[in-house]
Amino acid sequence: MYENEMPIEEQTHVRSCDDVASPEPIAQVKRTGRVPWLGRVDWYIIKTFLGTFVFSIALILSIAIVFDVNEKINDFLKPEVSLYEIVFHYYLNFIPYYANLFSPLFVFISVIFFTTKLAENSEIIAMLASGMSFKRLLRPYIVSATVIAAVTFVLNNYIIPPSTKQRQAFENAYVKNKKVEYAESVQLEVEKDVFLFIKSFNANDKTGYDLALDRFEGRELRSRLTAQRAYYDTLGRWTIYSYRIRDFEDGKETAKVGSEMDTIIPIAPSDFLVSEKDVETMTSPELSLYVERQSERGVDNAKLFAIELHKRYAAIFSAFILTFIGAVLSAKKVKNGMGINIAIGIGMCAGYILFSSISTTYANSGAMPPWLAAWLPNFVFILLALSLWRKAPQ
Repeated sequence: MYENEMPIEEQTHVRSCDDVASPEPIAQVKRTGRVPWLGRVDWYIIKTFLGTFVFSIALILSIAIVFDVNEKINDFLKPEVSLYEIVFHYYLNFIPYYANLFSPLFVFISVIFFTTKLAENSEIIAMLASGMSFKRLLRPYIVSATVIAAVTFVLNNYIIPPSTKQRQAFENAYVKNKKVEYAESVQLEVEKDVFLFIKSFNANDKTGYDLALDRFEGRELRSRLTAQRAYYDTLGRWTIYSYRIRDFEDGKETAKVGSEMDTIIPIAPSDFLVSEKDVETMTSPELSLYVERQSERGVDNAKLFAIELHKRYAAIFSAFILTFIGAVLSAKKVKNGMGINIAIGIGMCAGYILFSSISTTYANSGAMPPWLAAWLPNFVFILLALSLWRKAPQ
């Protein structure tokens, strides 16, 4: 044995391409006998990704709060509005709502921003030259997208709806009351083969006018109740005034009239005094139950609420799709630098939002199922991601 030669068992472990892809100290690799699933480079990318995302969201929220304060300053200075309500009832609920609203846009922008910086500094070239495949490079991106998707899921389904309810209550009380308090020509199925019609209803005095309640067996009308006025008490209890009940049986009609009567109608004003903004105040379990009940009753806004329910789940997968597209778009070093990538990113985000709005319009008109309207932008961008994959650096 030569003087400088070492025994084979004492030689330094030579790392494979996977070791390079997840660079760890050689001693650790030798000690554990396996390569960590996430290495130093992976954690560097994850921290940079999430750090850029949080910073960009914080920046845009700071600007949004400044503009919002400027717009509502006269309302905030009203003597009945306390600083506590402004901070804890309004802005503490304002922040998570708009952070979640801007989340898809800034996932995309964050990926493009820091990946372009990596490409400009030739860091991506160095990673690929060391033996790391581009598919392996995407691992920390997917981990980061998983974190964002998980936070989005919790916010969308359980945290934002009750906070939005409190924020809207503040706005209705001190800024502008947008709560629906009046309805006309209410018509819906309260239970199987029983249909309710109310010409008008006012939530302030809980009173409806020209009420009609029809009960059918198949296509035959079996009973009809009409009343000039109806007052809602609670838990489905209605008091009707100047009523008339007509029963039809075996070709004969019997009638009963009265001045006042308490009755149970399994419906509440909240079932038809609903605005588009109310969909944001329901948790996903509440929304799912509401959609099911209103669809059975034939209420027109059931489709709008169903779209919102599907959008909440589609938003989770959009984080993965936009992360993938952003990484592929900006992984190559370009002459024009970051500007062209940011411009492309903003344009694609605008296209995603526009596509979502158009599909929602078609779903509301009945030309498209609600689930397809919510998921169609994701399907289109998945095809775009697959086409961009061919141009990714390998």
